[in-house]
Amino acid sequence: MVIRMEAGMKLDDRKGVWKDGRGKSRKTPKGRQLDEAALAEVRSLLGDRPRRGDLLIEHLHLIQDARGHISAAHIRALAEEMKMAQAEIYEVATFYAHFDVVGEGETPPPGLTVRVCDSLACELAGAGRLRAALATGLDPAKVRVVRAPCMGRCDTAPVCELGHHHVDYATPEKVRGAIAENRVEPVIPPYRGLDAYRADGGYERLEALRSDGDWERMRDAVEESGLRGLGGAGFPAGRKWGFVRAEPGPRLMAVNGDEGEPGTFKDRHYLERDPHSVLEGMLIAAWAVEAERVYFYMRDEYPAVLRILADEISALEAAGIVEPGYVVLRRGAGAYICGEESAMIESIEGKRGLPRHRPPYVAQVGAFGRPTLVHNVETLHWVARVAREGPEILSGVERNGRKGLRSYSISGRVAEPGVHLLPAGSTIMDLIEAAGGMAEGHAFKAYQPGGPSSGLLPASMNDIPMDFDMLQEHGSFIGSAAVVVLSDKDSIKDAALNMLRFFEDESCGQCTPCRVGCEKAVKLMRAERWNGELLEELCQTMEDASICGLGQAAPNPIRLALKHFPDEV
Repeated sequence: MVIRMEAGMKLDDRKGVWKDGRGKSRKTPKGRQLDEAALAEVRSLLGDRPRRGDLLIEHLHLIQDARGHISAAHIRALAEEMKMAQAEIYEVATFYAHFDVVGEGETPPPGLTVRVCDSLACELAGAGRLRAALATGLDPAKVRVVRAPCMGRCDTAPVCELGHHHVDYATPEKVRGAIAENRVEPVIPPYRGLDAYRADGGYERLEALRSDGDWERMRDAVEESGLRGLGGAGFPAGRKWGFVRAEPGPRLMAVNGDEGEPGTFKDRHYLERDPHSVLEGMLIAAWAVEAERVYFYMRDEYPAVLRILADEISALEAAGIVEPGYVVLRRGAGAYICGEESAMIESIEGKRGLPRHRPPYVAQVGAFGRPTLVHNVETLHWVARVAREGPEILSGVERNGRKGLRSYSISGRVAEPGVHLLPAGSTIMDLIEAAGGMAEGHAFKAYQPGGPSSGLLPASMNDIPMDFDMLQEHGSFIGSAAVVVLSDKDSIKDAALNMLRFFEDESCGQCTPCRVGCEKAVKLMRAERWNGELLEELCQTMEDASICGLGQAAPNPIRLALKHFPDEV
């Protein structure tokens, strides 16, 4: 197009949108504009911390802790500061249950949130009634009451969390008292610190191995002990070392502390009492595979453990046992799926905890694309003990033809819930006896052997060794040994529904069979009588087509209830 101007006419003299302001030009780029106050606050909270993408979840925690929510303005400011897309930050923040994302024009949540655990053990102890009493007895403008998944305190059910403070054996009166006193910080239990641990010979074995140890000999001792992964998968621990060590370096290690299986609290038991027995085992395993760095991933539901670990890792650095920054503590944000090792690694990288397709396995391509050794907390406790006491500490114990020891988390209708260390071949009757027998007025009816993924077995199946490989033929498994005992006063139908509601909430949503299957199962299970044929068709689809163990194991509560308790469902 050619613009013709009259003689002596300036370009600016002509009429046009750039002169009269009636056009569509804008003073700012499209999209949400940067709020300078929010940017200043984000910069203050982040301080001199690096702005790397793998620290996104850590940075979101800083905002959530300071403000009680994460606003759209803060997401925009964080995107500016980290040079990331707002959409990327938003999708990560909304993936995790412990981040309260507030959009423009929305009302932020009240200053205090009371989370009431609704896991099976807490439901048996009256969590539903507690939640209802709190919902009607507190000012909703000041206190928000929400249901929450298992907090790993099943031995003190029912449990509430106020901020980062847990109320054990919770009653409406106890919770209101904690609110009135503004008890929102975690209570740090007494534990054996670094000096006391070293006084008992702690870290001597690590130092000897670092000096002139043979990693293959140490691996052989672990294999001879029979130690298997105690997060639930049961893979031989020593064999993992060989797989990772065979990969070209640099290599990494990750500790899976995301103990989210309802009914499990054994890892918390060890970390709240003797954290260095885990940390020394971690450093021995890291030495064995020549790990360049260790990432310790701990669930956000354990605020006391997070503080203990932060303090004791700093103590290790001050004592010269590890170099500063060698052990990196990463805080989860409320996502059960991050207990799956590849989802945990995604979270360590600052992303949504979506399980990866395998192969490749994390031993080949793990955190940040490097070969990664992943171990559970209790596994590392036993690595340290095997290193100090020899493989016989496990292999020398035998019961019912099974060797080793297991830390059973026992809760539900027993007199003395808690973590009980017993031979791996123990039966459910042995476990109930160790837990003081059945609670008064209750008769043994059924049990959950290893979290909701393992379903429910009847009391008549009481002679099966509670160990790896012993329950599969019955359609169940031991997993992380999260044992919940039910009595004649409990409904199998309600218990199974509780388990599927958990899976419905915690499905990451990546694959349709799990995302839609759990939702449909819950709807079908709410019927007065279950449609067994339709439920089995749904179960088979979920088992065959789900990406990870969540969707593959979610059908177990349905199938076992139909098989063993048909009259109730």
